[in-house]
Amino acid sequence: MKKQMNLGMKILLGLVLGIVVGAILWAAMGADAAGSFTAKYIKPFGDIFVNLLKFIVVPLVLLSIMDGVIQMGDIKKVGKIGWKTVAYFLVTTAIACIIGLVVASAFKGSFPMLELAEGAEYQAKSANFMDTIVNIFPNNAINPLSTAAMLQIIFIALIFGCGVLVSGEKGKLFGDFIVSFNVVTQRVMGFILALSPYGVFALMVWVVAAQGPKILGSLGLVLLAAYIGYIIHVVLVYSLSAKIFGKISPLTFFKKIFPAAAFAFTSTSSVATLPITKECCDELGVEDDISSFVLPLGATINMDGTAIYQCVAAIFLAKCVGIDLSVGQMVTIVVTATLASIGTAGTSGAGMIMLAMVLEAVGVPTTFIGIIYGIDRLFDMGRTALNVVGDASCAVCVHAWEGSKVPQKKQKA
Repeated sequence: MKKQMNLGMKILLGLVLGIVVGAILWAAMGADAAGSFTAKYIKPFGDIFVNLLKFIVVPLVLLSIMDGVIQMGDIKKVGKIGWKTVAYFLVTTAIACIIGLVVASAFKGSFPMLELAEGAEYQAKSANFMDTIVNIFPNNAINPLSTAAMLQIIFIALIFGCGVLVSGEKGKLFGDFIVSFNVVTQRVMGFILALSPYGVFALMVWVVAAQGPKILGSLGLVLLAAYIGYIIHVVLVYSLSAKIFGKISPLTFFKKIFPAAAFAFTSTSSVATLPITKECCDELGVEDDISSFVLPLGATINMDGTAIYQCVAAIFLAKCVGIDLSVGQMVTIVVTATLASIGTAGTSGAGMIMLAMVLEAVGVPTTFIGIIYGIDRLFDMGRTALNVVGDASCAVCVHAWEGSKVPQKKQKA
């Protein structure tokens, strides 16, 4: 039986074919004619794909966050370990966002501005810090869902998830419904992601036909920016965490976690890497109870690599459409991407859907996701490896913080 091509390869094929067809049309018809033709007859198929991404964002974020909170179990049982774990993940993700924004801002001058249709102009949504904070809390339960107000949706998911936990047996039926509904939503997301190659093809044909092959060099730059952000985060955050909080040599930490990072890099799945990550944490001397709690939770809500990617991609795409993001809008990106990390499912391609959410938060058109989606697999390899290393660093730190109550295991040489 012939082996079926995986989704990543199909997306790459769609990207390559889109570039080839777009370049041919650009050379044969000229930028104006090719841009007009593809915008009328090819781009609409890409728009359908983007519309489906936007359609699934609200139920995916709402249900996956609620499911993640419910899976934590009883709040009292989670206790200090749970709060320390969640606090560590949120702080490191916020730092990852800041690193991503700083690196992307350094590269921004090299990012291109697309030649948009005459009269086309995009404005970022105005935002300041206090508005961002106030807008997290909704005054209506339905309106955030219908308008895709993502910060409010995240708040609704968190508070209802906590409500299920504290309701005990009486909340179990609702909790089971949410868990089941989330499984269905993940399946629907899989259906939509299966259309990715066709959406990427249509959008890349349009972009290359209208802009010319010059846009392709910029994709290499944004990829480089993301990986520089990944490396800085590893060196700055995880090394210091292991040394200062985990009381372990960074070299020992990275040496023992390398098998999990390598598997995550190739598999692009934090969930699939869990057994290997657990084994690596055993080698690091982390107590079994702690690693069994921290690692599965981290696979759900710890997305430092995804946060860096979202920030770099947001700056890149904003520059492409001529939007100069203010400090207020960058704060919105940090807050949204940090909270969105909780809702980034352990399914391949889910990071792209979360990117749509971040873009909408600051008014960058999600139509232009197709520019970057074709090489998403290359971003995904690095960001998944970073996520897994972050899970392990949290386990090591929490173990050390609970050291007075949990016997330390001897480190292996």
